[in-house]
Parts: sequence; C-alpha cells; structure tokens
Amino acid sequence: MNKILVKLIILFFLIINQSIAEENIMILKLKDGEVKIELFEDVAPNHVKRIKELANSGKYDNVVFHRVIDGFMAQTGDVKFGNSASKDFDLRRAGMGGSDLPDLNQEFNSLPHDRGTLSMARSSDPNSANSQFFICFKPAPFLDRQYTVFGKVLEGMEFVDNIKRGDDSNNGAVTDPDKIISFKSK
Repeated sequence: MNKILVKLIILFFLIINQSIAEENIMILKLKDGEVKIELFEDVAPNHVKRIKELANSGKYDNVVFHRVIDGFMAQTGDVKFGNSASKDFDLRRAGMGGSDLPDLNQEFNSLPHDRGTLSMARSSDPNSANSQFFICFKPAPFLDRQYTVFGKVLEGMEFVDNIKRGDDSNNGAVTDPDKIISFKSK
C-alpha cells in the first residue's frame, strides 16, 4: 500500500512539474520560422510576468526589430511606437516607447548573457525596463548583472540569426525592419 502511495505522489509531482515548465515556454514566430523560448520565472518573476502579459494579449504581434547589431543582439518590444500595424507606428521613434504599464524594478541575476539569451532593454536607470527586450547573437559578458536576463532560446536560433541587421554607423537602426509575427505561450 505504501509503495503505491509513494508512486502516486511521485507521479503527481512529475505532472505538476511538467505543467509548470510548459507554462514558461513561449513561441516567437518570425518570418523564417518559430523560436521556442524558455522563460526564467525563478530568477526574474516580475519580468517574466510582464513578458507573458504583453505577449499573450497580442501586444508584441507586428512589433519591429528596430535595433539589430551584427555580432551583438536584436532589440524589439516597443509596443507603443514599434507596432507596424498600429496608427502610432513611427520607425524613427521605435525604441523610445514602452507599454502603458509601469516600469519594472531590476531583477539582475547571475545568468550570463550567452548566445540566445533574452534580456530586458532599459535606459540608464536600472529600474526603467518596461516592454523592450533583446536577444543576444553572441555572448555579451559586459552586460552580466547590469541587465535582467529573463529567458533563453531553446530551439530556432537560426531564425533569430536571419533577422535583418541595422546600420552599424547608426547604432544598429534598421530601415525596413523584420517584425514579430506573433509571440505567445505554448
């Protein structure tokens, strides 16, 4: 009897653990394919909550990658000025806006800015992250513990690598940028 109970308890925890893990998987659909992303709720709970809230309400759909620097990162997430389907779309101002939600306090952590890392963009104020984020093309250790890492690409990094690059002489600003087709929980 005790062995059956123990097995049932183990099975219960395995199922619960799997559903919690699935809840932190997002799919970022780009022009060339889908990117599977794991969010790190344990180290950046408020940032993960914000990303999920904006993504699952469709706020990131049609938002452009306004700043893309070869060998560094692709930045997106300006839901105010960067949504190419919105009446407020203004490519010259993309990167200056955020959402209608309040800025987030930093949740700097020990996770490194490796290839495929998702991290929140912000101004010089560490507590100014809102909706913008970037995906690293290569390791960027100089950003460690200065920006909030909240996720990592699990599959589809080759599609991130295909995002149109910006002008190196203009801080990576992109003319005719690629955009997020959709960003949703799995």
